[in-house]
Amino acid sequence: MFTIHIRDLEDTQKLGIYLGKTATAGNNIILSGDLGAGKTTLTKGIGEGLGIKQMIKSPTYTIIREYEQGRIPFYHMDVYRINEGLDEMGLEDYFEGNGLSVIEWGEMLGEEKPVDYLKIDIQKLEDENQRDIHLISVGQKAEEWLEKIQKEWSNTQ
Repeated sequence: MFTIHIRDLEDTQKLGIYLGKTATAGNNIILSGDLGAGKTTLTKGIGEGLGIKQMIKSPTYTIIREYEQGRIPFYHMDVYRINEGLDEMGLEDYFEGNGLSVIEWGEMLGEEKPVDYLKIDIQKLEDENQRDIHLISVGQKAEEWLEKIQKEWSNTQ
């Protein structure tokens, strides 16, 4: 596990940009955190890091938003409201495809989770602007990505 202390929204955005710039095809992120923790801010930064100029919107009611105009395709998912039929949605096509998938509330997928992913948990702190962001790798590709993040993130601070 790698923990990053975030001082404000700009730091959250900066981390997102970095994740977008370093992501490769087939990377997956399971994004967790309380309401208002900064999941959307981080995701907007990821889109910016991928070179997406379009406004990134929460897919709360659409489940999946696809952005194809960046360096690699970006699939932003919110599975909070899905109760059944996950196995019929074909999510593995996204997880194993040619882009980056960010899945909000992804822990709710159970067995339908990708086999390789970076779990990012955003924890609010007492200071309303500060967060601790915990990154945990599951699988070889995510482990390699996390190692790169650990090495290079420290050099940017």
